[in-house]
Amino acid sequence: MDGVLCVLKPPGMTSHDVVDVVRRLSGLRRVGHTGTLDSGAAGVLVCCLGHATRLSEFLTDADKEYRVELRLGMSTDTGDAYGVPQPAADPAAAARAVPRADLDAALARFVGEIPQIPPMASAVHHAGTRLYRLARRGEVVEREARRVWIYRIDVLDASADGRTVLLHVSCGKGTYIRKLCIDIGEALGVGGYAHFMVRMRTGPFELEDAATLEELQSLAERGSLADAVQPMDRAVSHLPAVDLPDRSVSDVLHGHAIPLWKLGDARVSEGSPVRLRSRRGALLALARVEGGALRPFKVLAGAAQGGPVAHRARPR
Repeated sequence: MDGVLCVLKPPGMTSHDVVDVVRRLSGLRRVGHTGTLDSGAAGVLVCCLGHATRLSEFLTDADKEYRVELRLGMSTDTGDAYGVPQPAADPAAAARAVPRADLDAALARFVGEIPQIPPMASAVHHAGTRLYRLARRGEVVEREARRVWIYRIDVLDASADGRTVLLHVSCGKGTYIRKLCIDIGEALGVGGYAHFMVRMRTGPFELEDAATLEELQSLAERGSLADAVQPMDRAVSHLPAVDLPDRSVSDVLHGHAIPLWKLGDARVSEGSPVRLRSRRGALLALARVEGGALRPFKVLAGAAQGGPVAHRARPR
């Protein structure tokens, strides 16, 4: 079973817990997720099965969208509702209402490419140990700021006093939404944390694509789990596609380059990854243009993988 499973992760489970469930239901050991989602958060967690695990980097790096309730006027040591409340540096300021104009001005400062310091309660490594493990031991270490992209922040709702705000955030890879909430609270001088968070989208996979674990359990009991598995091609649908003539399929499956002149009017750019597909829409490999040829760098089906090509009808 090779493909992508879009799961609706419930709050209270880690991303690895979900992977363990998918392994049990699918009977596969080769399962991985494409971007950690906080245990207290819910939403889209994309799991790659079988050969699709070789595509995980493309989804890990994909843009994402979140719905988050920002609570202002209080901070926690983890930046979410599961942390220990922290005393306010200025209790009077923390207790005041937040005017909408002040909120909008603060949010505008966080749109674009910004530096962000990973929170201590994160999976980033420091000297070989994940930060959250250090945090559990009560250790705090210096972290270097990383450049992340926030494409937009929309206010969907706000309480009359401006202290409870529902945000929709569209961002690039590596963005910590909890840290964004902390930083917004600090910019306003009142403190803040993420009260709850839902990941709405990862790359092409949206919340409406996601199946609950209960739904996946039911499918597995009926022997129909494959019905929920989406083709590998969708995971990299943002890449340009080249549909190979039948005579070139065998060469690609053995890792051989395909001269561009054999592909007729195929339009590809130098250096950019390209999907190589069969005439029936099965993803065979990813390739790059080098020296006037498409050179596969990830062969995903067929001879190089020790099995036949699994064809699926191309979506209309």
